[in-house]
Amino acid sequence: MTKVRSFFLISVLLFSSSTLFDSAEGHSMFNSAEKFYAGYRVQVATAPEFPQVGEPSQFLLRVTDADFEEVDGFTMGIRIMFNDQQVDAVPPTSIEGGHWDFDYVWRSSGNHIVLVDLYDMGGKPGVLTYTFNMGTQSPFGYIFFLAITIGALCFAGVVGYIYVPKFFKKSKV
Repeated sequence: MTKVRSFFLISVLLFSSSTLFDSAEGHSMFNSAEKFYAGYRVQVATAPEFPQVGEPSQFLLRVTDADFEEVDGFTMGIRIMFNDQQVDAVPPTSIEGGHWDFDYVWRSSGNHIVLVDLYDMGGKPGVLTYTFNMGTQSPFGYIFFLAITIGALCFAGVVGYIYVPKFFKKSKV
């Protein structure tokens, strides 16, 4: 019976470690979003996923057209709102290429509304505004990691409870 159980355990470990798929994609970050509006898609994220108040983090922005091709150049400004009040702004800046990454320090803990303004897109005058929710210091990040750790420790305890007594019985014989 123990040989069957050991064979089954080894088979599960080998099967789970083998590659069955040709490609894999990473998860979308928790503090990221994208919006389509007026023929453009704006993606925004932060690095790290849960920025800490008073510590440097990065805003990661990307602008594409309706065909998912990066826009070569654009003018973008950002307004950051907290409790319905504007707490910070990045003035309109001309960006070459489809990406814009810049450093930012969050001042308040909680949910922020980030308004991304694109100016004069496609040669048409006007402002396109994209609205995103972004947060700092999410307690769910800590709860998630704690739950994974507790689950792993419980699994190790169950495996130890099953296999350790058998190991000591064999060594006494």
